[in-house]
This record gives sequence, structure tokens and C-alpha cells, in this order.
Amino acid sequence: MFLDGLGTESLPDPTTAGDFCRRFDAASIIALQEAVNRARVKVWRGQPDAFFQQPAVIDADASIVPTDAQTKAGMDISYNGIWGYSALVVSLANTKEPLYLGLLGANRPSHEGVIDYYDRAIALCRQAGFTEIRLRGDTDFSLTTELDRWDQDGVRFVFGYDAKANLIQQAESVETELYHELVTRTEAQIATPARTRPANVKDDIVRERNYKVLRQTAQDVVEFSYRPGKCQRDYRVVALRKNISVERGENVLFSEYRYFFYITNDPDLTADEVINQARQRCNQENLISQLKSGVRALHAPVNTLCANWAYMTMAALAWTLKAWCALLLPVNPRWAERHNEQRRRLLTMEFRTFRQAFIEIPCQIVTTSRRVRWRVLAYNQWLGAFFRLIDTL
Repeated sequence: MFLDGLGTESLPDPTTAGDFCRRFDAASIIALQEAVNRARVKVWRGQPDAFFQQPAVIDADASIVPTDAQTKAGMDISYNGIWGYSALVVSLANTKEPLYLGLLGANRPSHEGVIDYYDRAIALCRQAGFTEIRLRGDTDFSLTTELDRWDQDGVRFVFGYDAKANLIQQAESVETELYHELVTRTEAQIATPARTRPANVKDDIVRERNYKVLRQTAQDVVEFSYRPGKCQRDYRVVALRKNISVERGENVLFSEYRYFFYITNDPDLTADEVINQARQRCNQENLISQLKSGVRALHAPVNTLCANWAYMTMAALAWTLKAWCALLLPVNPRWAERHNEQRRRLLTMEFRTFRQAFIEIPCQIVTTSRRVRWRVLAYNQWLGAFFRLIDTL
């Protein structure tokens, strides 16, 4: 019945997947990613004007893809003793879409190769219609050799920056009055009465047994100008000073300051917003988690580096298609609020939930001489959106 529904007589055997992946080399994998991105641009161009009024925020991070195998070409051992590969993910934070995937041995630096992917992603977003681009990354991605070039190209960035001795010295030399308390994003107001906070069992045990513990008591912010050694101009550096209380039991042993630094060329963000932007980058960890456990893209089932890279590129397309379903879901003006909320929920939905709502729909296949009918046998709350999406496609 399934083959009748698809209108085919057979499907490729799963064992042919490895042979197919092994036919790819590095150039053909990049060509495949660019082909997907050409379709991506078409989806983006169909969005309302408000979609392009926000900056295109491009995140980058790497994740170890472990393997217990002994014969996979290109794998290596990471800094913490894990054998496998290092997968580099460059994504658009606005829609949580993976734009480019790179693959190297696990011993390679996490940022290796990211400059080319950043440049490709910038060109892709501008081609689609974004007028403002912002790059984000942790300390490994603050590539000082490229900051001037990106700045001259009109690209904004917010990167974490290594806490070097000269920066710590400069932050310590700033007068205390110039620091201000970090203002974080306000939490959503809860309409119901606040519940009594339960007892902190872990904290009670730590205090009872006189374990040494670090507690954060304050976060203060200051900013100053700084010129990295490989740059020709100054940039804004935002210093976050955390006051850490070192305690044992009920006694405070001493307090210490720990510094975290962020570098940016964005003049419109306040110092607090720079830190919040850098912290929002952590949301990419959710995307990487979905690529690992949801669509199982960040795995290494084949025996060569390029074959696994090709597999990851093709498997990640499943998550991209989910994002496109959300972006292509039509909005009826009469039900705009409800339909926009459906688009938002679908865009942020975990892949397991998406699979149950949009893919694993029980159907009866009815074949006649002229047509094939898919008769839906069960109801779920997403069927209305599903049928609207079918009409659009």
C-alpha cells in the first residue's frame, strides 16, 4: 500500500546508502549544500517584509561526533580522549536552519574552515534580501585576522574573547564607579499566584558536609576600546565581572573576581545587550542536539570522512524541510494571530514531535483506475495546518 501511495514499484535498499555516500568528494558535498541553499533562498524570499527587517544572525559552533569504530578514515582523537570527527555547524539563528556543515578529524580546532562558511553564509543572506548581518561565536571564533575585513564589509559581529592578561589588567584598572550591574532580559510575568519554592536539598547537603562551593553573588559590566594585535582599528570590548564567593559550609572563605570578555563592532547595542546576544548563541546547542538525536544527522555510519560528511549533509535536510514547512505555512488574515503562532511553534518544534504531527499520520491508501486517495484515519491538532500546507505546496 505504501508503494502504491508513492506511485512506485520499489525503493532503494538501505544497504546502498553507504555506496552512494562514498561517491561524494569535498567539492561535490559543497555543491550539494549550495543546491539546498538555492532552494532556501526561494523560501526566504516568500516571507513578509518583517522577516528581513531583523538582522540575519549567523551562529557557528563545532561538536564532536564520536565513534567506537577502528576503520573509519579521517577520524582522530579529541582533546578529551574521544575518537571521532569534529562537525562544524553554521546556522541562521532567525529560523534555526543549518546553512553549512563541515567535517574534520576530532583533533582539529573547532573554528577551522569557518571563515569560508561565514563568507558563504553572508553572501547567501544578502542574496535573499537581508540588509543587516550579524556573526556570533564563542572565543574560538573571534578570528582577529578577519575582523577588519568584516567590519569594512558592513558585517556586524559579537564574539566571545579570550580573557588575556592585558585585558584583565585593563578591566581591573577601570574605576569601580564605572561598572554597573548587568541587566538581563525580563522574565515573563506569571498571572497565577507564585508557588512556594521547594527546599534546596542539594544545597543543604553541601552546607551540612562542609563542602567547598562557589557561589555567584553579582555580575557587573563595563566597556572600553581595545585593538587586537592583528587589527588596524579599535573595537568595543565588553567586560563581564563576576563576583564569586568561595564558601565552606556556612563560612565564607573569600571572594574573587572572574572576567569574561566580548568583542563587537555593533554601535547600536548596549553593553548589556552585547552580553545577552552572546548568551543567546547558546540556543544553537538546541539545534545541534536536534541534529544529533532528532534527525540523527551528526553521526558517522560510513567508513570515510567525505562519505560521513555527505551523509550528514543529506540527513540534516530533514530538519531544514521542517523549517521550510513552518516558513511556507500560509497565514489567513482572518486568523492571523492563530496562524502566526502555529508557524512559530512549528519552527521551534522538536523533530520527534514534528514527525508525529506531520509525518506519522495513519492513512488508508485507496487506489482506483485514475487516482490514488490517502484517507486520513486519525485526528491530531496539526491536521488543519497540514492541509493548509498541502494546498500551498
